[in-house]
Amino acid sequence: MAARGAAPATGGLPGGRRVIYVLREVTAIRYVTPLREGGSLPGVVEADDLGTYVVKFRGAGQGPRALVAEVIAGELARRLGLPVPELTRVELDPVVARAEPDEEVQELIKASAGGNLGMDFLPGALGYDPIAHPIEAGLASRVLVFDAFVENVDRSWRNPNLLIWHGGLWLIDHGATLYFHHNWARAANVVHRPYSWDDHVLKPYATRLAEEGPALAAKITPELIAEVLAEVPDEWLDEGDRDAYLNHLSQRAAQPEAWLPC
Repeated sequence: MAARGAAPATGGLPGGRRVIYVLREVTAIRYVTPLREGGSLPGVVEADDLGTYVVKFRGAGQGPRALVAEVIAGELARRLGLPVPELTRVELDPVVARAEPDEEVQELIKASAGGNLGMDFLPGALGYDPIAHPIEAGLASRVLVFDAFVENVDRSWRNPNLLIWHGGLWLIDHGATLYFHHNWARAANVVHRPYSWDDHVLKPYATRLAEEGPALAAKITPELIAEVLAEVPDEWLDEGDRDAYLNHLSQRAAQPEAWLPC
């Protein structure tokens, strides 16, 4: 079962030893319910490890690119010490939807046979309210800087994609990040694109950008990016994609002055 409530790892240990993460694989054994507030119609499933997961389906409209973005952004955030629920690869047999009366859901699951992306379900988590849940300035600043690097367009007041669980902030739903990968032919032209953060939900609390920005940006190395990319299942990538992501993200990381909020 996923380790719920554990403190997010920092990506390193004393003495320079690195924490090695592995995207665990589980098998869905029961489809519980769809989450209709998500545009891609994710669903809650139970798995053979007794865990419960929110699953993003490969057969949804955004396709595998959204799953790739979830893994790259989510696992990068984890290694940077930001709180992200555990991600897993969820093997799905369409038979799990046999009791689901909604034909749309049945068709989605049939189209998603095989590997999908699961995020540990946090029972009782609350949607983030920026008025009710003030966030410490350092954490808010680090989240904003991370979002700037991965070009997260989905952390606004209208759709924060943040949860409060056991009193702590958790980052979810990164399928809309890395949107350069929807047009590889143009990707090289936007590698240093600045980040528009006027609408970011944590902007009022992110008052330590001058300190936290350069410090976090310095941790995003080609080696760290390659480590994150190794988590992405081959079946979600086209030939040459892994190298293309590494090249693009490494170039972006090399010029933080182009995208750091200030």
